[in-house]
Amino acid sequence: MRIRSLLAAAGIVTALSLTAVTPASAAGAVLTTTAGDVAVGSVLTASLASGTKATFYSSATGTSGVSCTSSSFSATVTANPTAPGTATESLTAQTFTGCTSNVVGVLGVTSITVNNLPYTAAVSSGGALTVSPPSGSNIRTTVVLSTLLGSVTCVYEGPSLTGTASGNSIAFSNQPFTKLSGSTLCFSNAYFTANYSPVTTGGLAVTVN
Repeated sequence: MRIRSLLAAAGIVTALSLTAVTPASAAGAVLTTTAGDVAVGSVLTASLASGTKATFYSSATGTSGVSCTSSSFSATVTANPTAPGTATESLTAQTFTGCTSNVVGVLGVTSITVNNLPYTAAVSSGGALTVSPPSGSNIRTTVVLSTLLGSVTCVYEGPSLTGTASGNSIAFSNQPFTKLSGSTLCFSNAYFTANYSPVTTGGLAVTVN
């Protein structure tokens, strides 16, 4: 009887040990919140990180161009597989306000409009982010400037954007666009930089798993 008791006790200890080293659950999805995996159809939103600006500068190392104190985006989750993997979203809106320009001859920035929406955003478990336009088009941004000679419209295009998703933020750094049309007051190239944080859905921060 004593031998049986010892064997039973040993079995219990072994079972407890296995339980301790076995994960409580399988890996979650690529996009998660404190409430669990982000459901397909969820809307993600974000504004600029506190104290930062969105900029469209004429060179990757310069500070001449357009600067905006406010920018936000909205995207709908279209796929969110188990990590590691790649989640996809449909970027349906992106806005820029509070914009100014330090380009000589420009009095102000009337508007910045993102064209050809929606775009497709793909984010991997490693944090790599790619934003792509619909087939047959480019990512396009229209900038309307107020000048001494009146209103000037500058149109810029690029094939895609690449960024980084880290924690609950999304960052773009010096993403290049080229001028499609516009006067000489429109710089030939525009380099886009912005940091959006926190990215949320339903009031909860979204992280990449």
